[in-house]
Order: sequence, then C-alpha cells, then structure tokens
Amino acid sequence: MANATPVRVRFCPSPTGNPHVGLIRTALFNWAYARHNKGSLVFRIEDTDAARDSEESYQQLLDSFHWLGFDWDEGPEVGGPHAPYRQSQRMDLYKDVADKLLAAGHAYHCYCTTEELDARREAARQAGRPSGYDGTCRELTAEQKAAYEAEGRTSIVRFRMPDEPITFTDLVRGELTFTPENVPDYGIVRANGAPLYTLVNPIDDALMGITHVLRGEDLLSSTPRQIALYKALIELGVAKEIPAFGHLPYVMGEGNKKLSKRDPQASLNLYRDRGFLPEGLLNYLALLGWSFSADQDIFSVSELIEKFDIADVNANPARFDLKKAEAINADHIRQLDVKAFTEACEPWLKAPHANWAPEDFDQAAWEAIAPHAQTRVTVLSDITANVDFLFLKEPVEDEASWTKAMKGDPAALLTTARAKLADADWTSPESLKEAVLAAGEEHGLKLGKAQAPVRVAVTGRTVGLPLFESLEVLGKERTLQRIDAALAKLAG
Repeated sequence: MANATPVRVRFCPSPTGNPHVGLIRTALFNWAYARHNKGSLVFRIEDTDAARDSEESYQQLLDSFHWLGFDWDEGPEVGGPHAPYRQSQRMDLYKDVADKLLAAGHAYHCYCTTEELDARREAARQAGRPSGYDGTCRELTAEQKAAYEAEGRTSIVRFRMPDEPITFTDLVRGELTFTPENVPDYGIVRANGAPLYTLVNPIDDALMGITHVLRGEDLLSSTPRQIALYKALIELGVAKEIPAFGHLPYVMGEGNKKLSKRDPQASLNLYRDRGFLPEGLLNYLALLGWSFSADQDIFSVSELIEKFDIADVNANPARFDLKKAEAINADHIRQLDVKAFTEACEPWLKAPHANWAPEDFDQAAWEAIAPHAQTRVTVLSDITANVDFLFLKEPVEDEASWTKAMKGDPAALLTTARAKLADADWTSPESLKEAVLAAGEEHGLKLGKAQAPVRVAVTGRTVGLPLFESLEVLGKERTLQRIDAALAKLAG
C-alpha cells in the first residue's frame, strides 16, 4: 500500500448524540498524527442518516473540538478545495460513482427480500457455514431482473467482492488476511437510492486524497471490503491509491466491556462539566493505547505532537480508568500559573455552580486563597465547595462533619482556641497555627485533633484547603464570629 506524503488523515463522525471519549480519542490520534507529520487533517461530517443525525449534535461536535483545541485544515467553518464536507451535501457524487460501479460490473442489483436473506443466513448457521450474503443475485439475467421487478420487488446495490483473499498491513496490527468466505458481497446503496457509509467514506477518502485511515477496531472487518472497493475506484479513475489503514484499540469500561455511548463515563460533556482541563483530558486519552515513555505519563499537547507515531499504538484494548484520568488532570492543574488557574475557575464561582449571592463574592479573597486551592483540587468544579466558606454568610451545614469533629469536649477546646486566636498575629498563618497548637496542648490534644473542631466551626467541613491560610483570608472578625456560633450551637 502506498505511504504517500504529505500525510492526509480524516475524521468523519456522525452528528448523533453527545460526543464520547472513544470518539475523541480517535480524533486526537488523527490530529496528533497529522500535526506530527506536518500533514493535513480533513474534518468531515457523516450525516447521511437523516433519521438519526441532528443539527444540535453537529454544533456540539464543533464546540467540543474548539474546547479541546483541535484545529483542522479542511472542513466545516474552514472550507477547502474538496467542499462540501458534509456528506448530505455530496449525494450527487455518490450516485455518479455508484452508477459507474454498476456499469463496469463491480456492483449489481440485489432483489433478495429481508425474509429471504434471514432464512438463508439461518440455514447457513445451522449447517456451520459462513452466514454472509450467498451471491444469489450475482449473475442475474435481464429476464430474471425483469421478472423480479414485475413482482414489485425493489433492489439494493451490492459490491462484488473478489474471489481471492485480501491481505493488507495494518499500521497497528501488522499483516492481516481475510478469506473470501468471510468477506461476502455487501450493500453500498439502499433500495431508496440512499448511499451507505460503506460507499461514501471510501469515495470521499479517494476524492480528498486521504493517505492514512486511522479509526476504531470495530471497523476492522469492513476494511477488506473498502480495499476491494478502492481497487475498483482506481480502475474507474476515481481514486489514485489505497490509503494505509490503522485500527485503534477498543476503549474498555467497567467489567472489561467496550465503552459504549450509553456508559455514564463515556460522555465528553461529563468531563467538561466537571472541570477537566482540555490538556489534562487529552493527556489521559492519549494513554489509551499509546504511551509517551516508560517513566512519564504527564505531558503537554505540544510534547504529544512531537512524539506521536501511529506505529507506537498498542493493539491491545485500553481500559478507561477514571481515577487515573482525575490524577492526570490534577497534575495539569498544578502546572498552571496562578493567574491562569484563577481564570479557569471563574465559571465555578458563579451561578448555577456557586451557592452564594453574587454580591457576596470577594475577588481579593478569591485571589488570596487561589494558590492554596490550586494544590488541592482534582477538577475545577471542586473549587466551589472548597472556597464557599469565604463567601457564605454562615458555613455550610454538614451534620456528618459536625458529628465527626465535635467529639470529647469540643466546647472547652473551642473556647481556648478562640482566646488564643484573638491574641494571634493575623498576618501570619504560622501564628494562627501556633495558637491552635497551644490550645490543643492545654487539652492534651495533638494539632490534628485540635484543629478539627476549629475547621468545622469555620468552614463547615472536616476536609478542605489549608486551615490556617484559610483563616487568614477569612479574617479575624469572621473567624471569631463563627467560633462563637459553634459554641452557641454546642451550648444549645
């Protein structure tokens, strides 16, 4: 097969439903391969199924690509020499090629009914034979065709597969051979004249000069069909060469099952809504079937592009691990400069995420606490609960945290801690720490036990940002007021 340069790859999703992470992983590998090789990425929309495709899903695809930072050299919003890039607008091209395939004998009309096909497939299964199409209509005479049409039968168009094995070298899996009995003649045009993806994608790839087809493993079984079709297209002058194929490994979900669109963790929107950074999510998705190096899992998008090669993709299925995805995202959050972090968090500091009144938000307090928050959050949406104590008039009511922290004699400890905090230096977190440490020592408690009631009294939660830096930002007056309120609750 040709390995033409410059590299031209394509990504052609269907606008159905929400984008999912398996789809994005495929887009990422195509994009990275194109950019690594200083080639071109063609973005096409496979929207020939009017019953399933939607404009809303199409817009979501574009929006998702923009959010992730993908750019494309030809396609929607960009244009290019092979426009249009929506398959629904290219129907005349497909019909013309289908007519040429029929005229040249590479395709034929099939009049078999669904019931007949099902019956023959079941008979083949019972006999232990391959259950694909058996070639009944391959050599119909003009009289037989006329008789079927006189019955009122409609026909689909089938492509005539060759009678010899098809061998090709997969860029991920090596040399593969498919025997004729396992790759029967297949449909390329429906009875209503609508072309199937088995026809339109190879035609578009041929007309757009695609050199490498990188796609999911689930499409591997259709590859010998497309190679045979390519040979026919070359003979007809529609194509110049057969592209190289590489089939990417499955992404597995829970229970080692293929991650499907219906799996909750499959939706790209979930990660966007939770506050994954595009760089963090792309870093993790790149590791689903590929590795940067034996000792490095964290890398930038530019580093990915510099190193990515389809030849390094592993053929084995890759398991989606949410915990690892979160850990990698957290590392990317730590790498942001503080200004970029504060800006990235802004959506989660406003309605509908924030549970405080807009007028109670204090930008100076947020900027003061942000460096400490940056070291603790895993995803950006974590920020809301971590800083709400600064902007709520009273800390969040969390009875579980209250019960956990207020053990022993919390009132005595809080009373002592309040007195020592009142005399502390509020420009120094270390001074505030020493005050609580001293209060704990008076009651025979180490710092961890002593600070728990203070934290819950002030923030409402047992875990959160560094306590003494938080107290400094909250301020002396509000801190002491909250300790007083906790003492009143204990007394009540």
